[in-house]
Amino acid sequence: MAASTVTAPDIAVESVPFSQTLRESTKRLHDKAHHSAYMDALLGGSLTLAGYAQLAAQYHLIYEALEAASDRMATDTIGAPFVIDELRRMPALAVDLEFLLGPQWRAKIDPVPATIEYAERIRTVTDGWAGGFVAHHYTRYLGDLAGGQVVRSLLNRTYGITGAGAAFYDFSGIDNPHAFRKHYRGLLDRADWTAAERVRIVDETLIAFELNIAVLGDLAERIEPFRA
Repeated sequence: MAASTVTAPDIAVESVPFSQTLRESTKRLHDKAHHSAYMDALLGGSLTLAGYAQLAAQYHLIYEALEAASDRMATDTIGAPFVIDELRRMPALAVDLEFLLGPQWRAKIDPVPATIEYAERIRTVTDGWAGGFVAHHYTRYLGDLAGGQVVRSLLNRTYGITGAGAAFYDFSGIDNPHAFRKHYRGLLDRADWTAAERVRIVDETLIAFELNIAVLGDLAERIEPFRA
């Protein structure tokens, strides 16, 4: 994916809450991700459990980079409020991948090219830039809290999985997801960013969405052996 081709729409970032700007800016790409060939097959119940395991394996590399960035941001004035331990997914992914791929799951992870690019992008833009960290943090975790719950239901309905194998989507550490999302939007709105910085963050959020879509596109190219 050519990151330089992704640009933010013309939105007045100073006249509306920043959380609203992000939501409106990413709506088209959000819908595009949900209608990718891979997600259509997964949500349609036409993949084997091994087909879902391919996605979980990609997530391990992506969240490894993102949560390493969280560790670096723990003392950053702007980034630190977004370092929220209840959101961390790496322990749950380890549980899921051992269930899905077996005890030697680390050796079985086969990243698609877009996953490698995605993880590298996270490492690069979060090195000293809190805005880049927030862009990728917002894209991943708020999606997990909302749309990811659709996948959690599918894993239960199609494969009978409710614990290990679906732990990635378990946010039981967050008592009230609706209240949490409201709190998160408040963090976005109160952060001390200039208008120019907000535009830059929107641009990076769009890149994060495009990278996620690219991962799903690469997985779609591997889909045939995993048809149910």
